[in-house]
Amino acid sequence: MRKYQKALPQLGDRLFMTDGGLETTLIYHGGFELPSFAAFDLLRSPGGTEALRDYFEGYARMARRYELGLVLESPTWRANPDWASRIGYDAALLAAANASSIDMLQEIRDTYETPTTPIVISGNIGPRGDGYVADRRMTARQAYDYHAPQVETFAASDADMVAAFTMNYVEEAIGVVKAAQAHATPVAISFTLETDGRLPSGETLEHAIMKTDAETALYAAYYMINCAHPTHFAHVLADNPPWSCRIRGLRANASTRSHAELDASTDLDAGDPEKLAIQYRALAEVLPALNVVGGCCGTDDRHVDRICSVLIASQGFGDSSTVVGTASPRARRSMFT
Repeated sequence: MRKYQKALPQLGDRLFMTDGGLETTLIYHGGFELPSFAAFDLLRSPGGTEALRDYFEGYARMARRYELGLVLESPTWRANPDWASRIGYDAALLAAANASSIDMLQEIRDTYETPTTPIVISGNIGPRGDGYVADRRMTARQAYDYHAPQVETFAASDADMVAAFTMNYVEEAIGVVKAAQAHATPVAISFTLETDGRLPSGETLEHAIMKTDAETALYAAYYMINCAHPTHFAHVLADNPPWSCRIRGLRANASTRSHAELDASTDLDAGDPEKLAIQYRALAEVLPALNVVGGCCGTDDRHVDRICSVLIASQGFGDSSTVVGTASPRARRSMFT
C-alpha cells in the first residue's frame, strides 16, 4: 500500500486511460438501480461491491493489455453530504463509504499494477448541486467548507490525488482546489460544457481555467473536460489557445445530446465508439498535453478500447508510424461533423 509521493506519473508524456460512464454502465448494462445516481451506495452490500470491483477490474485488464497507465476514479461522484443524505447517509457513514471506495481500488492496484501499467488512485468529487445546472451557487469559501471533509478523507487514504468532475461554475472549482491545497493533495478539475462550449454558468472554459489558476496559485495539477460531446467544444480549442496546455484529460459523452436532452432521456444513447475515437484523435492534435482519456455518460469499455487503440496508433504512444498531425485543418474539422 502506497501513494505516489512525488509527481503524479500522468504528468509525463505517456498515455493513461481511465474508465467510461460508470453510472450509465451500471444502470443500463448492469440492471442496477442507483438512487440519486449514487454508485458508491453499492458498497453497502457484497453483491454491489463485487459489481464495482468487476467494473474497475475490466479497465485494469484493458490497461495491462495495452501497456498503458491507468487512473482509477473512485465511485464517489455523489458521495457528498447533500446527495448522500437523500439515501440515508450521515457524516460518519459517508466518510466510511469514501474510505472504503479507496480501499477497494487499492486492492485492484495491488493485483494489476505493473512497471508498464502504473495505476493512480483518484478520489472522485462531484458537484454539490446538479451537474448540469449551475443553481444554488456557492462562494469559493463555501465550496471549500463543503468539500473539505471529503478531500480530507481521501487525503488520509491511499488515494494519490482527488479530482472534481462536472464542475459547472468556477467558484466551486476554486473551493475544491483550495481544500486539496490545504490537505497537500494533488487535484485535477474537470469542467462540463454545454453545446456552445461554455460552462452551464455561461462562463467560458478559458475564464474558468484562468480564474481558478489565478485564485489558487496554479495549484491544480491539470484540468479536464467531461460530460460533453466533442462536437460541443471542439471549436473552443480549434486555434490552440495558450491556456489549453493546462487541459490534460478528456472524458466525453457518447451522445451528442444536450444536458437538457440527457436529463429528459429514458434511453441510453451509446453513440458510435469508432467515431468518438476519431474525434478524440482530432482533439489530441489541438490539446498538446492530452494524455488521460476515458468516457462519461453512455460510454463503456467498447468506447474506451477504441479511443486507446486509435490514440496508440496515431499519436506516437505506440509503435505505429502514422501521425495524425499531418491532417489538414479542414480534415480535422470534418471529424466533428
